[in-house]
Amino acid sequence: MEKMNITHKIVAMQPELEHFAYKLTADRESANDLVQDCLLKALDNKEKFVHTQNFKGWMYTIMRNIFINNYRKSLREVDMTDSTYNLYAQTMTEGEEGNRFETIYDLKELYKVINAVPEDLKKPFMMFVAGFKYREIAEKMDLPVGTIKSRLFLIRKRLQQDLKDFS
Repeated sequence: MEKMNITHKIVAMQPELEHFAYKLTADRESANDLVQDCLLKALDNKEKFVHTQNFKGWMYTIMRNIFINNYRKSLREVDMTDSTYNLYAQTMTEGEEGNRFETIYDLKELYKVINAVPEDLKKPFMMFVAGFKYREIAEKMDLPVGTIKSRLFLIRKRLQQDLKDFS
């Protein structure tokens, strides 16, 4: 009977969790995913809940920890994307096939231009290329969304100018 009661309490927390998840993610889709992950984690671990503790605090802690773990995972993916690109560019450079020369040259030039960009422009660009949304980039860099859009516009413009001779 007690386990059934806690299951109902967990499911009844969904509206409050949705509100908290939206505060964390600022994106409805990401918030819904976070709520689902939190509910599943809580249901899987309901036997670990000590009834003398604060139930809402327990649920919010689960959600916060999932959010932090997802954030750390996304940072590792950005780093992995960058290092994967470096390995790809190096492999292409080491290739000796004649018909790859133009591709190699373009990749080298693109990489050179991107690396020449100031870090405050390069970081949001690399995150955007990795699939982050404007809001996510803004939150992770602690900047307004308008600033991120402006920086992405500036780097696109710069890439167009610097690479116009290579197209």
